[in-house]
Amino acid sequence: MKTFATDPRPEKRTLRPCPICGSTHFSSLWDLGAFSFSRCSICGLVQQNPQPDVEFVLARYDESYLDYEVARHEDYAKLERMALADLGFAEIQQRLMSRDAPGGRTPSFLDVGCATGALIAGLSNEGWSCVGVEPCEPAARYGREVFGLDIRPVVLGKAALHPASFDIVHASHLIEHLNEPVEFLAEAKRLLAPGGVLILTTPNIDGFQARALGAKWRSAIYDHLFLFSFRNLGKMVENAGFEVLRSSTWGGWASGQRPRFVKKPLDKAVKIFGWGDVMALLCRPV
Repeated sequence: MKTFATDPRPEKRTLRPCPICGSTHFSSLWDLGAFSFSRCSICGLVQQNPQPDVEFVLARYDESYLDYEVARHEDYAKLERMALADLGFAEIQQRLMSRDAPGGRTPSFLDVGCATGALIAGLSNEGWSCVGVEPCEPAARYGREVFGLDIRPVVLGKAALHPASFDIVHASHLIEHLNEPVEFLAEAKRLLAPGGVLILTTPNIDGFQARALGAKWRSAIYDHLFLFSFRNLGKMVENAGFEVLRSSTWGGWASGQRPRFVKKPLDKAVKIFGWGDVMALLCRPV
């Protein structure tokens, strides 16, 4: 499926230090004309620098984003379910549901960047208490009106959520869009109940596709402010007070771009060796 991507436009931009190591020294990686990606000379994190300021980033998610999501949200929910399965979600769900007895607390799931809420709509039907956060107001409104969900049309820090109130905080294809990923991780940690876990899914710049395609990689787009590897995303979550419990990666080549007899063994190989196009991490506070 084609990744949602907006066209470059005139926006105020700011030079930003590396959020992992604080370095201000970068080397040019990919020049895409209207924007570019640089690599931190100390820790290797790849980011746009300078970056569009947050108000310009948020303004991109309007009715066009809603149209894109509505056309694909069922397919995306299936992919998110597959990522959750890779990280042992069934075992987590069984453990949490087993305590859901009279007088107990219903397991809670927060989906940050939930779009229309298709994933949490399904989880709500399975007994989860779900909340979504989605700064695209039209998408949040769709989820409230069509699925009857509690979706807050704001960024996470303004969602007025109580501390230690969620068993799972989930963010699929979100962290690469954030100007301040470290602030996001701190807020996620604040919101997790004792024993809770954080689940992150994001493109993998160390994957086979990124290495093969370079600046033509499908995730090297204007809307991605950061491009992570397992190593530097793991370091970022560690700095934020988490430990990585499990990880997974998948996607050797996009569907339709290679014959099936090539794609199938490639998909299997990248999953084994950790070279997939997308990665997911299951983390807990320490």
